[in-house]
Amino acid sequence: MQTHAQQLRGRVADMQTREALPGAVISTLNNNKGCAADAQGLFGLDAGNADSIKISSVGYITRKLPVTAVTQGIIYLEPVAANLNEVIVSSSRDKQYRTDAPVAISTISPQTLQDTKATTLDKVLNKVSGVYMVDLGNEQHTMAIRQPIGYKSLFLYLEDGIPIRTVGDFNHNALIEINMAALRNIEVIRGPASSLYGSEAVGGAVNFITLLPTIAPTVKVQAEMSNWGYKRTDFSASGTSGKWGAVVSGYYANQSNGYMDHSDFHKLGLSLKTVYQANATTRWTNAATLINYNTDQTGGLDSAHFYSKDYRNFQTFTYRDVQALRIRSTLDKQWNEDNSTSFTAFYRHSTIGQNPFYAIKNTADPLRSTGQINSDGFHSYGMIIQHKKRFNWKEAALIAGVSADYSPATYYAGFITVDRNAAGYYTSYQTTDSVLTDYKVGLLNTAAYTQFEMSPLHRMKMVAALRYDRMDYDFVNHLTPSAYTGAPSEKNNFNALTPKLGLIYSLENQIGFYANYSRGFAPPNISELYQGVKVPVLEPATYNNYEVGGWFGFAGNKGYADISVYRMKGTNEIVSVRTQDGSYENRNTGATTHQGIEWNVKYNLCSSILLRTSGTYAHHNFDAYTEKGKVYNDNRMNGAPQWITNSEITWKPLFLKGFRLGGEWQHIGSYYMDPANTAMYGGYDLFNLRAGYAFKSIDCWINCMNVGDQLYATTAEKSAYGATYRVGPRQTFNVGIGYTFTGKK
Repeated sequence: MQTHAQQLRGRVADMQTREALPGAVISTLNNNKGCAADAQGLFGLDAGNADSIKISSVGYITRKLPVTAVTQGIIYLEPVAANLNEVIVSSSRDKQYRTDAPVAISTISPQTLQDTKATTLDKVLNKVSGVYMVDLGNEQHTMAIRQPIGYKSLFLYLEDGIPIRTVGDFNHNALIEINMAALRNIEVIRGPASSLYGSEAVGGAVNFITLLPTIAPTVKVQAEMSNWGYKRTDFSASGTSGKWGAVVSGYYANQSNGYMDHSDFHKLGLSLKTVYQANATTRWTNAATLINYNTDQTGGLDSAHFYSKDYRNFQTFTYRDVQALRIRSTLDKQWNEDNSTSFTAFYRHSTIGQNPFYAIKNTADPLRSTGQINSDGFHSYGMIIQHKKRFNWKEAALIAGVSADYSPATYYAGFITVDRNAAGYYTSYQTTDSVLTDYKVGLLNTAAYTQFEMSPLHRMKMVAALRYDRMDYDFVNHLTPSAYTGAPSEKNNFNALTPKLGLIYSLENQIGFYANYSRGFAPPNISELYQGVKVPVLEPATYNNYEVGGWFGFAGNKGYADISVYRMKGTNEIVSVRTQDGSYENRNTGATTHQGIEWNVKYNLCSSILLRTSGTYAHHNFDAYTEKGKVYNDNRMNGAPQWITNSEITWKPLFLKGFRLGGEWQHIGSYYMDPANTAMYGGYDLFNLRAGYAFKSIDCWINCMNVGDQLYATTAEKSAYGATYRVGPRQTFNVGIGYTFTGKK
């Protein structure tokens, strides 16, 4: 910053991300002059005869500086460790304060991402109340948010507000396609968000928000390794010159010779984002992400192998290969103080090729089995247009948008024979000329949505939203329809109207309450519709959610607490039903009830110790459920822990600036392993330790996951073939070092 005749010029940025802080307020202390930073963090202030200035922004620690001491071009503000009123974007597709959103939403901050040094996303997402992201090994996963552990299309994953995958082709492993090195922060909406985002946003929506270009040239590199053969390198380079800014980021991870055999993998993630700030009201953003991933597949262990800690893998050749590319271009225009428009065009491509362990079936010959090699892929071409208008009446605002997404998808599966030895291990396979499945589907999703908000009374805010979706499936079977090759070629379409109504009432002293009703829907996936000759007319499953909640801030800005109570009922859920002739077909016959309480507390015991605890207590029940001819009405849902909690204490001593030490406790309660409620898994308690030290440009750390080397299962299931346990990672030490170069500007 330069000072000349008290004419101050400079920029304001986030100390953690080095990104500009638009709207930061710069004011003098003695003559009441002030200004706000623009979209690039720039400001100009006539300080008159003032001798000091104050720089402030919501969610950041205010800085006071003598005018004569302000000599740098950039003023960095430090984020508040426990900030109640964070700025979020996922609840309305536009920036707003957390306390203006009548939903259960949590944010994983850049500071949390930096301190955790997570090698997989579950290590940060499981800090969020009501969330259990299940580790299936090598970044493979599934999710449980207001739902049991399962693999159905009940969760929506977004990158900068755009779904990662297309409607109708859900994959529970979709977050493999995220570049973790490109993340700025993560927002998690718990409960249905279909009124803004459409299908699959039932249990929740997870929005991964990527880095913006830094103000000053910044380069980061880091490397880490574990005691189980895991190695990873991250990098990013970012900066702004004039109106243009760019950031490139990525990582390469490799696992070999782990504690479980046949568990190697590698992944390359690369992202590029450019931002052109044409003027104060026009911004053009372009972004691209490329993912190359390949992993060995490890299945579950039976009871004998699990409890005897025999980590030999029954599969020796199964694999999963993922290739993904996403490109988007967004133009944001602020027409005036009351009107703004955003236009986004995007392209997505994803292929998943695999020799899946779960497709291997034993035969009458104990030394022979069968399986398949399959490939699932799609291309997407889409756009989203959104306009926001503010009214000079009751603080009213209207958001309206339309979207379209055309995604041709293909699926191919070839039959293989599998060799099995006397001990039960699958040792090799042979391909054949037999084709099991070969089809393509044209997936078209068109939608229109609107959200209106107003303040009818002082401190009260109402939000109403409505979205209409139409989904068209054009299915073409390249094989002769049969019980194995799939359904006859046909066209299907589905419609869904999803509302949301919310109310917020805020008191003084950072106390507030909210209530909302929201509806979510999940259309049939193409695999549910078309795999089988008898294809009934399926409808989207519908979930109605009612919830109330509130929050309050502790005195002295020491932290905050929030709580949510919900009840969600699912109807028309798609299940496999056994017919009179002994065959199975998918029908809309399921009904469930999900209810629980979620909480999150952050509290600064003192300036150097932060406590955080989050969790949920929930019941998930079958109201009406028949699976493969068996009725499970009124049973507890399988894979549904009542208790899920995550607590953490972090120490950052003032006398050793840059040092951090944290201890974390993850608790997963007991749950039934089958819909019949005949077997129960006892859950587990996991303890993790993290330590790090940042000195100038160097950051080093050591994390110990599963401190006690406890034997535990991330999933436990029981079927007609017996119990299966997915082994959780053993005691793991990760050691890393990073270097950050920041130029001056």
